[in-house]
Amino acid sequence: MTMASADCLPDYPLDSDLVKRLKSALDASDEERVSDLLCTEVEQVDAIIEMANDDWMKDPSAQLPPGVLLGLWTLEYKRELTTPLCIAAARGHTACVSHLLARGADPDASPGGRGALHEACLGGHTACAQLLLQHRADPDLLSAEGLAPLHLCRTAASLGCAQALLEHGASVQRAGGSGGDTPLHVAAQHGLDEHARLYLGRGAPVDARNGRGETALGAACGAARRPDEHARCLRLCALLLRRGAAVDPRDEDERSPLHQACGRARPDLASLLLRHGADAGALDYGGASPLARALQTAACAPRAAAPRTVQALLNYGSPTVWPDAFPKVLKTCASAPEVVEVLFNSYPQLHVSESWKEAIPEEVFEMHQPFYKSFFALAHTPRCLQHLCRCAIRKLFGKNCFYFIPLLPLPKSLQNYLLLEPEGVLH
Repeated sequence: MTMASADCLPDYPLDSDLVKRLKSALDASDEERVSDLLCTEVEQVDAIIEMANDDWMKDPSAQLPPGVLLGLWTLEYKRELTTPLCIAAARGHTACVSHLLARGADPDASPGGRGALHEACLGGHTACAQLLLQHRADPDLLSAEGLAPLHLCRTAASLGCAQALLEHGASVQRAGGSGGDTPLHVAAQHGLDEHARLYLGRGAPVDARNGRGETALGAACGAARRPDEHARCLRLCALLLRRGAAVDPRDEDERSPLHQACGRARPDLASLLLRHGADAGALDYGGASPLARALQTAACAPRAAAPRTVQALLNYGSPTVWPDAFPKVLKTCASAPEVVEVLFNSYPQLHVSESWKEAIPEEVFEMHQPFYKSFFALAHTPRCLQHLCRCAIRKLFGKNCFYFIPLLPLPKSLQNYLLLEPEGVLH
């Protein structure tokens, strides 16, 4: 909260006895005591309660924030003002919310910038959200950050809140916050496939753009994920594509969803997008292709993810790296030899120089010695006939390698060989 909005005097300031006891009960997770304090000891049902205040100017002995010490202070400080109803909704205390509303609490009061409905949605407390809506809470109330309650439905547990909001007339198309995200963007960013299905069923435009020019598909592909979220995100992207999402929309940096998926080393997403016709050779404003994005992140990606991503791109017709730039690739991807192998095998013949060894740290060379010994053994040796045949077949099939090679009457091992499956050594 800025100084301009800090003139409101709380009914219960930070140093009051009630706030001290309330904070103690919250810290101890004593939910019964929290409810008791809110329902019986707060005299005014819409009282303003101060829960935090870092206005260091009021206390000259206070330790100064780092921004002040650096001369970067922006004349702002954080001050947390709230109401009993907001606290109860944030904690999911349905009985307490019901009690306060029965006493006439204003469901839309938001002295701290967020109303009780925002808090209920943020916590995924469906029963509280329903109570608030039944007492005429505004389903599209904007927070101080310009976010409606639907924008705060960010977890799987909040699906019931989202359903209740839509049943009470919330807008599924409202853009909010500094990023200009719609509820569908929020669902995409958090991998919430059921939320996305709900919003699309209520008429959310599948290709709406946010302030960065992203569609929901781009937002889904560009969000960081934990491994346990990958399957849910893949379902969400498949849903968006089935509902007609454009596969190659560009954001403000001219990056497509495929750029985003490759930058996150997500071979499953990359393959999904490529199957739907994504352009494997698209360039962003910086001149980077999806392959370049995959190579840039190879060293820090999960071991199998980066080579699978590169393999998918090459099997769907991605242009390979200019031969003279291969030493730079080696330097970037040295710790991911499977990536080097897949990319190297996409060339019929690439001259290997002994000087390239300088790009590989000694400890990396030792860790992956079998591969790098086979790699530099090709410095003075042509590639084998089998590899040359592989390249001829791949050239014939072009960007349809992924479709046609599995149809060939060949053993699975040979099909994998043609699809650049890494083997750990070069021949």
